[in-house]
Amino acid sequence: MTWEELREHCLSLPGATETFPFEPTVSVFKAANGKMFGITTEKAEPIDISVKCEPAIGEALRAQYASIAPGYHLNKRHWITITLNGDVPDERVRELVLDSYELVAPKAPISVR
Repeated sequence: MTWEELREHCLSLPGATETFPFEPTVSVFKAANGKMFGITTEKAEPIDISVKCEPAIGEALRAQYASIAPGYHLNKRHWITITLNGDVPDERVRELVLDSYELVAPKAPISVR
């Protein structure tokens, strides 16, 4: 997966935006409510992305994949960092980005659900 493919996937989620609060090369992807669900940089080699994750799932993923580590510069319990093009299949990376988005995205009102 390339950085551009990763960026495109993040921005394809409903209401997702890309911001640059830290520096111009660090992309922070946010849901419509302003909560971040992904952090990456196009300048890194290899490319990685940090995403939010349920603690128990994050622990299991770190045990399963060498390319998944505790969140870099983030809460190690609730965030993981995935190094792309390692042992985590691209489809699994997309799923983890979506899971992160769903953890922070605003929920639809009960009347809509």
